[in-house]
Amino acid sequence: MTTSTLKTIATIIYIIVCVALVIVVLMQEGKTNGLGAVTGAADSYWTKNKGRSQEGVLVKLTAILAFIFIALSVVLCTDWLG
Repeated sequence: MTTSTLKTIATIIYIIVCVALVIVVLMQEGKTNGLGAVTGAADSYWTKNKGRSQEGVLVKLTAILAFIFIALSVVLCTDWLG
């Protein structure tokens, strides 16, 4: 493969990761609990088992996509692919 082909593939992957990162971040719920946090009502089964829920998966996926985004940004910016 030539360097221009690798750069094109990396750019396409970069765009897909950017769109996926935006979608995953928008799918997450807000962190504000309102007055429930003051009274202790925020401690529920949902918050205690957040790591195994859909929200936990979204948080992990956000971290993975953010790492890929930063790595591809560095690779594309520094012209490591030629």
